[in-house]
Amino acid sequence: MRSARVAVVLDIACVLIFVIIGRASHTKGESLAGIASTAWPFLAGLGIGWLASRAWRRPLAILPVGLVVWLSTVAIGMIARVVSGQGTAAAFIAVALAFLALFLLGWRLLARLARRYQPHSAGS
Repeated sequence: MRSARVAVVLDIACVLIFVIIGRASHTKGESLAGIASTAWPFLAGLGIGWLASRAWRRPLAILPVGLVVWLSTVAIGMIARVVSGQGTAAAFIAVALAFLALFLLGWRLLARLARRYQPHSAGS
């Protein structure tokens, strides 16, 4: 259960980093309200992805968990942006897909590699 808590915090952090970098690169400002306004569609998609994949069972799994979480975050995030009147230019969708793949799948890959190459204790 501990790894699930860490995983959800890392996923949320990835989405918030994406939002903060994006807002900074477009000089939108770093107000808490602005970050929340941009982040909520992606956080909603992230939550739905966690539920759909039952990510808490195998939070480090790239397939299917990471894939479902990543695609849900982007797809539902973009749909929610359209419904709420926010923009979804093709370039933005491509950047979101690439950035969130790198981060949401990347940390899982690094965690799995770290687990695989952990030294075992002498008695094991």
